[in-house]
Amino acid sequence: MKLAVSGCRGRMGQRIVALARDDKDFQVTTTLERPDHPQAGSTVDGITVSTGPDALAGCDCLIEFTSPQATLANLEACVRHGVKMVIGTTGLEPAQVEAIRKASEKIPIVFSSNMSIGVNILFKLAEMLSKMAPADYTVNMTEAHHIHKKDAPSGTAKTLRDVIEKASSHKVEKIDAVREGEIIGDHKVVFESGQDRIVIEHHAKNRDIFAQGSLVAAKFLQKKSKGLYHMTDVLGL
Repeated sequence: MKLAVSGCRGRMGQRIVALARDDKDFQVTTTLERPDHPQAGSTVDGITVSTGPDALAGCDCLIEFTSPQATLANLEACVRHGVKMVIGTTGLEPAQVEAIRKASEKIPIVFSSNMSIGVNILFKLAEMLSKMAPADYTVNMTEAHHIHKKDAPSGTAKTLRDVIEKASSHKVEKIDAVREGEIIGDHKVVFESGQDRIVIEHHAKNRDIFAQGSLVAAKFLQKKSKGLYHMTDVLGL
């Protein structure tokens, strides 16, 4: 697959590019950054760091972990040029999510708040626990990320809450968001009754779990012509 990576000089983007270069199924052909980035327009590893969405022309798939505004601009370009998308951007407004849904009527998109295989297993465990736990259990959550993360609670925490509340009558009473140091990502769900407490949690050791998951998602889209998919579809959960 001819792969494009947006936010290519960020911490996540660099890992996606590095892992894709080591995978024989990918050829990284296009990298994108915001116009004011210090390396915009320069050549990195033989590829010019582009700033315009139309650089996506000719690519098979774009992996996008950036800002909501950049994601929507690149979404429009992907529709114009028939490029598949893997979107891991968080902090999107409902109207922006709807724009992604509408775009998926023309191109295939994997859109997930968290691309980690482990976190998506956590989603499934949370769904199962919510269905099985009696109604007298209260549910609370804690999530922790690095100080640079702008949205709080995290997109992953919001997805966990939605999974739990959709599966049963349980309501998540509180989500504590911590922004500290360089924490990659921690998520904890606590079901508690007067007699006991059940805890499920996930700790990210590095960003490779998200980068690897996004490449798995890109491969999933290879034979798709359109449609909106989640990582649970990619992983068959």
